[in-house]
Amino acid sequence: MDKNFYNEASAKKLGWEPSWFGEKYFDDKLTRAIKKWQRSRSISADGLCGPMTFRRLWTERQERKIVGDYCINNGNSYSNSIVYNGEFFPIEWQKFLLWSDDGGISAKPGHFYDYSTRPRRNIRYFVNHWDVCLNSRSCQEVLDKRGISVHFLIDNDGTIYQTLDLQHAAWHAGSARTNRASAGVEISNAYYPKYQAWYVANNFGERPIISDAWAHGNKLEPFMGFYPVQIEALKALWKAIHLATGIPYETPLNQFGKTSTKYVQDVPYGKFEGFVSHYHVSKNKIDCAALDIHELLQDLKDS
Repeated sequence: MDKNFYNEASAKKLGWEPSWFGEKYFDDKLTRAIKKWQRSRSISADGLCGPMTFRRLWTERQERKIVGDYCINNGNSYSNSIVYNGEFFPIEWQKFLLWSDDGGISAKPGHFYDYSTRPRRNIRYFVNHWDVCLNSRSCQEVLDKRGISVHFLIDNDGTIYQTLDLQHAAWHAGSARTNRASAGVEISNAYYPKYQAWYVANNFGERPIISDAWAHGNKLEPFMGFYPVQIEALKALWKAIHLATGIPYETPLNQFGKTSTKYVQDVPYGKFEGFVSHYHVSKNKIDCAALDIHELLQDLKDS
């Protein structure tokens, strides 16, 4: 692979510059600089600024911004319904914005499968992601640059954004097979504990630190978890999704009846219906490790 050509094409698509790594040109010096940057952050040092490296780099640059740069809603009214195939279904949450609302966030046309003229889309399962970004608007900027999308975003303060009609298949979970059968949410969380100071400085408070999480049989290094308000927002969203689509309150379980921490082939390739984490549909993903979907769904069943 011509790494210089790859990096130049990546920069054109994603909007980064060699200067972000302290270099001027797309040459071998840049490749070495990227490798050095990757090693310092425990990323596979291949010298290529691909999607994973770019997202880490983008979040570090966004850390310099203050929350005021991402002011939401500006006092305008919130919505109270999610949209599926042009129909409105209630959501019991105070801070919810549609893409058409003032302060809303919209997926870019061309970054999802547009099923406007097709029969109502059958959605089998709902995929939960964390965004490795500092807030939802920053996440959407990354999605736009990468040419992908997601149906919902949950911000640090619990605000939920719907970015496109559930009728459309967002490009959020890798394969076309998975995207066409699912809907998804990106929950804001920069993941790495070094960003804790940013959250405190911007008046969100400290995030919980998760130190005993597993994915695909591997114990993960400590990372930041979700705020309680984000978990409550997520449950409200799941309830609305259940009402709108009929997706059952189920999740893959292990032999002990707990939320599975591994890839489950029956989700992308079988007939499973329910709520899952990204790692359930991809062996290369770890989000949302430690999110006990089974326990949260039980709360909804009991409510």
